[in-house]
Amino acid sequence: MSPFPAYERDPFATSLETRILRCGEEKGRAFVVLEDTVFYPEGGGQPCDLGTVNGVAVVDVQKRDGEIRHYLAAPAAEGPASLKLDWARRFDHMQQHTGQHLLTAVAQDQFKWATTAFHLGGTVCDIELDAASISLREMEVLEEAVAAEIRARREVSARWVSAEAYGQEAVRSRGLPDGHVGDIRLVEIAGVDLNTCGGTHLRHTGEIEALKLLGTESIRGGTRLFYVAGGRVRHRLGAHETRNAALRAQLGAPDEDLVPALQIKLDQLLALERRSRRLEEELADHQAAALAARPGVLAEAHLEGRDAGFLQKLARGILTADPAKAVFLTTDAGGQGLFLLSAGADSTFDVPSAGKAVAAILGAKGGGAGKTFQGKAPSLAARAEALASLQAREG
Repeated sequence: MSPFPAYERDPFATSLETRILRCGEEKGRAFVVLEDTVFYPEGGGQPCDLGTVNGVAVVDVQKRDGEIRHYLAAPAAEGPASLKLDWARRFDHMQQHTGQHLLTAVAQDQFKWATTAFHLGGTVCDIELDAASISLREMEVLEEAVAAEIRARREVSARWVSAEAYGQEAVRSRGLPDGHVGDIRLVEIAGVDLNTCGGTHLRHTGEIEALKLLGTESIRGGTRLFYVAGGRVRHRLGAHETRNAALRAQLGAPDEDLVPALQIKLDQLLALERRSRRLEEELADHQAAALAARPGVLAEAHLEGRDAGFLQKLARGILTADPAKAVFLTTDAGGQGLFLLSAGADSTFDVPSAGKAVAAILGAKGGGAGKTFQGKAPSLAARAEALASLQAREG
């Protein structure tokens, strides 16, 4: 049997007949150890492969204590095993990872930017570069240089070398894992890059298809550079086109005018919001004056579709007009009931005690300080009962 697993011997293999050597459980998860495997275990910035073992879903693959554990959706038994790889996921990972090797090499050669980290995400990938910043022009130059190497269809190959031979190789590498012993795996892009790596890769750079740089952000004194490669470029473009079509229909503008058209709509919306706030303030003033003029110690009102801010504004207006009053205001907002109980500077109404009583009647959660108590209730079905309890306290 080969000392190298099938995913290293042939990263394009999608199935394998092998055996389950051992079954176990780790933190409630069933796992199996196989005689051979096409499933790449998570490592080096590359996520693990998924698929099935004897029809049971593989949900994770990790290296543990010198063995590769395949975590399954259900327990399995020792014996023959038929492996099926999620090929779409594997090929996507190979496109992103090979793209990273090429991007890293070109960034180093073109700009002397060393890669310090790599992350293969579910939708977007990134590398961290020891560059203080990267300009848009530098991104354009870097992307075009990578595209040229993709068009050149550079051969990608992997080989193992001894520790002694490794010292004679012109390797572009961040070093070996702590505690590594034995032979070392090298991945080479002909004429471009030679690096240590245990991941799965394409046969030549042409299979990357395309690589698009998306943007940057500063991190730890360097720069994180985001990108997508291969099928992700086409999928991303398709999603953009779908969104643009929807925006064209909504805004009635061609692609090149979508941003200006949207800005016009946003400006109009902002103007309407300002007008709405002015009208709301005027409405609150009128309602406050009307409620303050009503006889009695307690002013009360229910207002549909208002928020807590409006209730507070209305209460202030009432109590400014008549500091001897107390107010009980409610509203239905966002599928729940809001209530506010407050008293003016000259009022002797016991707000803390009354507020707790109202909350209990409404099944609400609330609290307050001094002469204000407010809360949220699942509904205001018991509002009339709550109001009656407050009116009983007026005397």
